[in-house]
Amino acid sequence: MCGRFTITSDLEEIQDTFRIDEVNYDYSKRYNVAPTQMIPCILQQSGEGRILIGLKWGLIPFWSKDPKIAYKTINARSEGIEKKPAYRHLLKQNRVLIVSNGFYEWRHEKEGKQPFRFQLNTKAPFAFAGLHDTWKDPKGNEIHSCTIITTTPNELVTDVHDRMPVILTGRAADEWINPNIQETNKVISFLKPYPADRMIKYPVSKDVGNVKNTSPSLIEEIPLNSK
Repeated sequence: MCGRFTITSDLEEIQDTFRIDEVNYDYSKRYNVAPTQMIPCILQQSGEGRILIGLKWGLIPFWSKDPKIAYKTINARSEGIEKKPAYRHLLKQNRVLIVSNGFYEWRHEKEGKQPFRFQLNTKAPFAFAGLHDTWKDPKGNEIHSCTIITTTPNELVTDVHDRMPVILTGRAADEWINPNIQETNKVISFLKPYPADRMIKYPVSKDVGNVKNTSPSLIEEIPLNSK
């Protein structure tokens, strides 16, 4: 799964990397992004360019009767996603890029769970493949939310965890949010592990396990099995 990530790139670098036309999100660097929080996402609509917006992390399908479902839908498994009621109708038109530059996973060791941070080896921002939806409560208030799609781990991640988020860069990111691409087989072809040789990992403080901790020190490399 993917339950925590970082976005510590400069806004200008994010805009340049993803060719964003409009920013409609109060961006700030974040070192411990957690589920149910508002997170930076990129939408592309025909004729309107690319927009950076905030979506709540944890998908609430439009048909859901209870918004608490969001706690169970922070991630969507790629396997068979085109058949699952919560996601299948979103694959054609409701794809989104979720901006990041690193994510955390935990490895079980004798001394306890050790967190690691994963990045591209260039340290550049990248995107998670995501889906979004809009839910309305009985009074008509809207919640715009999203989920991160996960896949099997590559050789770098598998030593730590049995899942990893789908990472998109370059042309794959462009095509993921291209509204003209709707053919199911084409869409799900993007849902695969990112190449391990283009990524790095390193151990970080166990303090990242507490969502209240948001210090820049969380992304600093530490010796294994230290505090």
